[in-house]
Amino acid sequence: MMTISGFTYVRNGFKYGYPFIPSLQSLLPVVDELIVVVGDSTDGTREAIVALNDPRIKIIDTVWDEKMREGGTIFAQQSNLGLDQVSGQWAVHLQVDEVLHENDQARLRQLIYTADKDPQVEGLLFPFYHFWGDFNHIRNTRKTHPFEIRAFRNTGRIWSYKDSQGFRKYSSEEAYRAGEAGEKLRVLNSHVPVYHYSYSRNPALMKRKADYFNRFWHNDEWVHNHTTQKPFDFNEVDRLERFDKPHPVYMNETIAAQDWTFDYDPAQSNMSLKDRVMFLLNKLTGKRLFEFENYKLIRK
Repeated sequence: MMTISGFTYVRNGFKYGYPFIPSLQSLLPVVDELIVVVGDSTDGTREAIVALNDPRIKIIDTVWDEKMREGGTIFAQQSNLGLDQVSGQWAVHLQVDEVLHENDQARLRQLIYTADKDPQVEGLLFPFYHFWGDFNHIRNTRKTHPFEIRAFRNTGRIWSYKDSQGFRKYSSEEAYRAGEAGEKLRVLNSHVPVYHYSYSRNPALMKRKADYFNRFWHNDEWVHNHTTQKPFDFNEVDRLERFDKPHPVYMNETIAAQDWTFDYDPAQSNMSLKDRVMFLLNKLTGKRLFEFENYKLIRK
């Protein structure tokens, strides 16, 4: 019988305000096992995962190599450590600031079973709600990715692409390690949205996270030159839209605990003229023209 595995990674989830427990809770009904790669945390992250007391959860303990400071490769490494432990025929990946809605779980599981019967389908594509500033605004511009692959066949030839934002297939593990570009996966649109809460934090917590994680993208000189005492300003953004739909039930406690306010001011938009033109074209055509897509969409 075909089985489905989930996998993710986290380190100091509480310290940096990740909704990792809601993320795991939203993924569990979809999968038969859930691999959680837990980095060396000091804030009770591992203990909270253990407290879920779910036999499907398998924890892999790791120590982050803080010398991996180019292009977010540490995140791909942690993702791949989880993927290496997956036993199911299909794998589902959520990052720990991503949550599924409870109304979509059964449908997603059935979609995977259906896709498994079609050999040309290598993965499933998911649309994203990118929350920004609070839980009532989303960012839907060319600075965000509208879709990403979050489920795929576990063939043993698929690994994290770049910083683990997406996935590609490779001729071999050796080729992947050597930097092969890989091939885009053939995917179906699942129409199952991922609720992405990366920028839904108290501004002080958002600044702490940004200042720390910059080190996994840049060298010490860059970090020193770009770290200031200036508070994180959610109004330094191109464009936001109001979001009035129900959130996943798993986020209820997090949303109720919101301890900051965000007053969106469109007049402060930092959207470039080029992006304004492209945004208008997107609205007129319903398509993001000339945008990079890390997948091959199967149209049915």
